[in-house]
Amino acid sequence: MKLLFDHNLSPRLVRRLADLFPGSTHVYKVGLDSAEDLEVWDYARRNHLMVVTKDSDYNELLTLRGSPPKVVWIRRGNCSTNDIETILRVHAADIQTLTDNPDLGILALY
Repeated sequence: MKLLFDHNLSPRLVRRLADLFPGSTHVYKVGLDSAEDLEVWDYARRNHLMVVTKDSDYNELLTLRGSPPKVVWIRRGNCSTNDIETILRVHAADIQTLTDNPDLGILALY
């Protein structure tokens, strides 16, 4: 279960969550920090990554294009990197369920 963190999330999450999500990366690390959402979407699909974002546009892309990739949509307003890390740790089992269930495409976390 590898994640691709969108530009609206800290690149530090890759290192901080490596114990749960090894092989994850950030758009910054793969040269997509200023890319359009569709480019990020296609990269995630080609590289078997799940997009983690706070951006509602990925929900729309999922509706239009279907999965893969799957999307973890963090729906909390302004919050710290520590808060995001905690949310993802608390919901690691839910993220695994999203990965394993072919009928699911998105997980909204609050």
